[in-house]
Amino acid sequence: MDFLFFFNSLIPSWTSVSLLLGFFGYLGIAGSILPGKLVPGANLADGTRLHYRCNGLLSLLLLVGLLVIGAWMDVVSLTAISDRGLELLSTTFIFSVIVTLLLYVAGCKSNDRSASLKPHITGNIIDDWWFGIQLNPNFLGVDLKFFFVRAGMMGWLLINLSVLAKSIQDSNLSQSMILYQIFCVIYIMDYFFYEEYMTSTWDIIAERLGFMLVFGDLVWIPFTFSIQGWWLMSNKVELTTAAVVANCCVFVIGYLVFRGANKQKHDFKKNPKALIWGQSPKVIGGKLLVSGYWGIARHCNYLGDLLLALSFSLPCGISSPVPYFYPIYLLILLIWRERRDEARCAEKYKEVWAEYRKTVPWRILPYVY
Repeated sequence: MDFLFFFNSLIPSWTSVSLLLGFFGYLGIAGSILPGKLVPGANLADGTRLHYRCNGLLSLLLLVGLLVIGAWMDVVSLTAISDRGLELLSTTFIFSVIVTLLLYVAGCKSNDRSASLKPHITGNIIDDWWFGIQLNPNFLGVDLKFFFVRAGMMGWLLINLSVLAKSIQDSNLSQSMILYQIFCVIYIMDYFFYEEYMTSTWDIIAERLGFMLVFGDLVWIPFTFSIQGWWLMSNKVELTTAAVVANCCVFVIGYLVFRGANKQKHDFKKNPKALIWGQSPKVIGGKLLVSGYWGIARHCNYLGDLLLALSFSLPCGISSPVPYFYPIYLLILLIWRERRDEARCAEKYKEVWAEYRKTVPWRILPYVY
C-alpha cells in the first residue's frame, strides 16, 4: 500500500507540468526585462566574452511578492509545492532528460565555431550527453547554463517556503523549522545579492552544459538541499539553548569563510592589486593568490560550504541520518571536485602549481586535509 502510494505520487500531473513551465516562463521573461547589472563573463578561448544580466535578486523578490498577493487573493496556494513534492520531482527529472537530449541533438547539428557554441564531440554518446557538447548554449537569447543555476537556487527557496506554509497550516511550526528556514533564506538571498560572483565559477567558465549540470541545477539542488525541511515537517525536534547557539555559530563561521573566500577570489580576478585583509595580495607566478583565506587552504571556500551545509542539518537533531544527506553528499562531492581541480591546475600551471602547493599545503581543512 505504501509503495503503491509512493509510486502514484511520482506520476506527473498537468498541474505539476503547469507549475514547472510557469516557473521557467516567469524566469525567462523576468530575467530578460527586469533591470540588473550587466556583468562581463570570463574571456573565452577565442577572446570573446559573454555578458550576464544579474537581476536574480529582483526576480526572486518580485516572484515571492506575486505569490503572496496571489495567495491573499485566493488565486494560488502557498502549499502547492509541498502538496505535490514527489510529482514535481519526477516532472523536473523528466524535463531535465528531455532538455539534455535536445541540447545533445542541437549541439551535434551545430556548425558554430565560436568558443561558447563550438561542439565538442568525443564520439561516446553517453559521455557527450552527460558532460554536454557546447559550453554556453542559449535559447531565445537566454544563456541556459546561467538560467538553470538561477532556477535551481530559486526552486530551493520556493520549496522551503511552501514547506513552511504547510507547517503553519498544519499548526506544526517548530523552533527547528524556523532556524532552518532562517539559515537557508540568508544563504539564498546572499547568493543572489552576489550573483555576479557566479560568473567566475568553474561551472560557468569551463563546464559544458549536459545532463550533469542540468540535473544538478534543476533537480539535485532544490530537491535534495531541502530534505531537512521535508523531514522537519514530519518530525518534531526540541533544541536546547546551547544547541541553538552552537548551530548559529557553525552557520556564522561557515558563512564568513564561504563568502569571504569567494569574495577575495572574485575581487582578485577583477583587480589583482585589491587589498586583502588590509594588505597587498601575495601572488605566486603572477596568477595564484596566497593571501587571505587562499593562504590558509587551497580550497578554503569548500570548507565554508561544508560548514553551511552542516548548519542546515543541525536543527534536525541527531535522531536520524536522513537530514544529514546534504552535508555528507557535499563532502564527497567537494573532495571529488577538489581532486579534479588539483589535476586541472597542475596541468595548467605546472611548476607554479608545485610551488603553490608547498606554500599552501592544506587542501580544504588546515592541519587535517
